[in-house]
Amino acid sequence: MSILEKFWRSRSTYSENWKKCPGCGEDLRIEDIPKNNYVCDKCNYHMRMPIRDRIKLLVDEGTFSEIFQEIIPVDPINFVDSKPYTQRVSEAIEKNLAKEGEDGNILINEAIAVGKANIDGIPVLLGVMNFDFMGGSMGSVVGERVTRLFEEGFNSKLPVIIVTSSGGARMQEGIFSLMQMAKTSAAVMHFKHSGLPYISVMADPTTGGVSASFATLGDINIAEPGALVGFAGPRVIEQTIRQKLPRGFQRSQFLLEHGMIDSIVDRSELKASISKLLRLLMVDRGA
Repeated sequence: MSILEKFWRSRSTYSENWKKCPGCGEDLRIEDIPKNNYVCDKCNYHMRMPIRDRIKLLVDEGTFSEIFQEIIPVDPINFVDSKPYTQRVSEAIEKNLAKEGEDGNILINEAIAVGKANIDGIPVLLGVMNFDFMGGSMGSVVGERVTRLFEEGFNSKLPVIIVTSSGGARMQEGIFSLMQMAKTSAAVMHFKHSGLPYISVMADPTTGGVSASFATLGDINIAEPGALVGFAGPRVIEQTIRQKLPRGFQRSQFLLEHGMIDSIVDRSELKASISKLLRLLMVDRGA
């Protein structure tokens, strides 16, 4: 075997078994990353987390039951760029199925899964966004599922927790995707008349129309360490205002210092923190 062949073989073996931490560049064993909840044990960098692992992290084992999964995308404006919108949706479903495998309890057919679950024995309604599905973009289905989740919370007298990770509105649905900002915001405000808590957890990234609507309307707004949260990205803002932005602009620590979020919680402590908040906010309801 030539030296060149040995080099490429070693590179292939490395890529199959190791991954560099995006935060510190440390080599991490791929098999160890899920065991550590997709957090670097060297620098605490919080990587993006697959949706099923996220749900498993937050809820009591075996308690998540998905609802509204029958609501699926349509093509309201017959959008075509390099390929039809319907083809892009099909490819996103196939990509997630290949990555996550089949699971009858959680069908990954859109950028959010919503359902009923227990968190430390407390019944809740949970929504978790999936950045791996078309960048977690919010189209009509995401907006409808979020809206119905809050309606179900109002009717069933259950608190709502949503974990967001999104690049914003889905351009392939045009104005229909932008309308979801007003729709979901109205659903949140109606839900608040119930007196029940809505806890928003913002993971990296939470941007665009999602950050400008239901993601930042929680009674308690939590962000993971280092999460990017904002409407437009820093580069777009710099190009628009032609000024250099402060270091860490739109990252969770900057947002906490400027009063946009209430706390930053490490992923390993997220379930316990949500459980504690629910018990405090629902003390008069026997939680």
